[in-house]
Amino acid sequence: MGKIIAVANQKGGVGKTTTAVNLAASLAATEQRTLLVDIDPQANASHGYGVDTTALDKTVYEVLVNRLPIETVVVTTAMPFLDLVPSHINLVGAEIELIDVPQREQLLKSILSSIKDKYDYIVIDCPPSLGLLTLNSLTAADSVLIPVQCEFYALEGLGQLLNTISIVRRTSNPALEIEGVLLTMYDSRLRLSNQVVDEVRRHFEDKACRTVIARNVRLSEAPSHGKPVLLYDASSIGAQNYLALATEILEKNATTAGALVG
Repeated sequence: MGKIIAVANQKGGVGKTTTAVNLAASLAATEQRTLLVDIDPQANASHGYGVDTTALDKTVYEVLVNRLPIETVVVTTAMPFLDLVPSHINLVGAEIELIDVPQREQLLKSILSSIKDKYDYIVIDCPPSLGLLTLNSLTAADSVLIPVQCEFYALEGLGQLLNTISIVRRTSNPALEIEGVLLTMYDSRLRLSNQVVDEVRRHFEDKACRTVIARNVRLSEAPSHGKPVLLYDASSIGAQNYLALATEILEKNATTAGALVG
């Protein structure tokens, strides 16, 4: 059964979609059957794989609002082992349209249950907010990966996200874990970057990922070409960082699985 990882942070500009897109690609590169679910109305993760969402008549919006079977909206990507559930700007109104739906925070969990066995990993790119779509993602997920950029206000707003995670654990998903806190946009030349790394590792201890994502031009350029950085420039620092992150997550989950079996 696949593991569902939500990539979430309500603070914008922290590398959330970049992480979702490139983590999914890196997991697929290791031949893990991977599904990327884009549930952000901006649809940047979908565009990051060259998908023109305005030309689609079936997206995650139709799945959530019209109860279309999720299998009918899954699209293949240029990467073997990687499928995508695309988003659409119509999702902006989904929270209002779903307001009267019973147990509306459980919708995505129910939807993904039909295809969870087909994948090793399902990565969800959440919106930069703590609304119903993110709540659905956290309720459906086994764990949450939190990108944090290496800047002065890095930890600002994290308390609110951690509080939301606590609420989700109490109300709809008691098994939700923190997959890791991922430091992004790291610049080794800056004292501030190193201070943020130290602060996050001191605060989150073993929940802080070993892998750090460096600032990288290729990583920034790849979305405009409709490709994850692995397909754009596999030798770049950005590609190597995300491969390292995928390896770290695979190792962690293999250890966890081994501990459960033992």
